[in-house]
Amino acid sequence: MDRLTKERRSWLMSRVRGKDTAPEMIVRRLLHGLGYRYRLHCRDLPGKPDIVFRSRKKVIFVHGCFWHQHGDPNCKKAHTPRSNTDYWGPKLARNVARDMKVRCQLKAAGWDVLVLWECESGNPEPLVERLTDFLSP
Repeated sequence: MDRLTKERRSWLMSRVRGKDTAPEMIVRRLLHGLGYRYRLHCRDLPGKPDIVFRSRKKVIFVHGCFWHQHGDPNCKKAHTPRSNTDYWGPKLARNVARDMKVRCQLKAAGWDVLVLWECESGNPEPLVERLTDFLSP
């Protein structure tokens, strides 16, 4: 059973954004501070990657742990809802399947793909290291 009323849950869900999320903005600020320049949400690429480096043929996705079901057992944000499981189970499974399909399409087209998770955005030092390792020639 959901702890929130139907109206309150609907309002909360309407506030969920698809781009310019807080974790994405953290990653973008780090990249900009490191001197990298990039494009955002390119519609001509599968999955509209969050951050695109065309000259390097590299893309970065910044995934929300809940919406994309982060597989790390230590991640506290990647839970599965206990209410309305008939809806949430298939929905979240479709998101994961779509993510895998998009990554395969990009890799088949010659792009390198990095997936960063929402829970990783809170610790900048390892995040900077992952970004520089990924973007180095």
